[in-house]
Amino acid sequence: MQSLRTPDERFADLDGYPFAPNYVEIDDLDGGTLRVHYLDEGPADGPVVLAMHGEPSWSYLYRKIIPLLTEAGLRVIAPDLVGFGKSDKPSEKADYTYARHVAWMQAAIIDHLDLTEATFFGQDWGGLVGLRLVAENPDRFARVVIGNTGLPEGSVPPNQAFMAWQKFSQESPVFPIGDLIQGATNTELTPAEVAAYDAPFPDESFKEGARIFPSLVPTGHDDPAAAANQAAWEVFKAWDKPFICCFSDSDPITNGGERPFLKLVPGAQGQPHTTITDAHHFFQEDAADQISQVLIGAITGEGA
Repeated sequence: MQSLRTPDERFADLDGYPFAPNYVEIDDLDGGTLRVHYLDEGPADGPVVLAMHGEPSWSYLYRKIIPLLTEAGLRVIAPDLVGFGKSDKPSEKADYTYARHVAWMQAAIIDHLDLTEATFFGQDWGGLVGLRLVAENPDRFARVVIGNTGLPEGSVPPNQAFMAWQKFSQESPVFPIGDLIQGATNTELTPAEVAAYDAPFPDESFKEGARIFPSLVPTGHDDPAAAANQAAWEVFKAWDKPFICCFSDSDPITNGGERPFLKLVPGAQGQPHTTITDAHHFFQEDAADQISQVLIGAITGEGA
């Protein structure tokens, strides 16, 4: 496996992103290594929030939320998935699979940091990968909070909005990351913020991971990840710890995605689920205060 590494100067003085980098080297599953980046902010002994981004974003997505959580005494771990942000980027689409993304985050975050009593928060592919991590390490997590994500296992056909996105990701000659993020928010990003989302990707060769993700979503029972996701669902059907949904009100791709969790997860019963208003797919940009309040309230009982 050959991988690319974004030059450090691409990340110099990013708007609103003053956080110190942390790196860990992990096995790339082909005998080499990959360098994975993560943020680790807040008090070392504070309750842990594992916040995972999706596609095609990176930990920059959490820049508004992290200070609000750390001010409340929480420790925030926000990794960059392999292929994104400051993490290494395998150069071929075939290098990326759902199972590998789970294994990479297991090694880089769960095992390396030895997380316990953590609160998981995931959106988009951060949820697809992170919910697998929770299901495969249930004793390490105290609660789950999700929004604009899911755990597909091939039984429900994807909607037209997702199919259009999948087609675009595979066929478009260009894949303008910053503009794509802007198009899925209700907040006007500044030119500097759009540039920060583009920063990890100096050219199209760095974007193979971002491009392939839509094709890795299980859309049928014969998908390579379908069985593992079905097994994860069996864990969540018995999950009695808090499970909170906070989906946004204007995301065409994940609209209604909370329903299976509300119906099937015992720990979702009686929880303070909420709809994040006036927010699109990347609702971390649109509603950092609301999302932070949900997380603080879930963990401390305050701020909700």
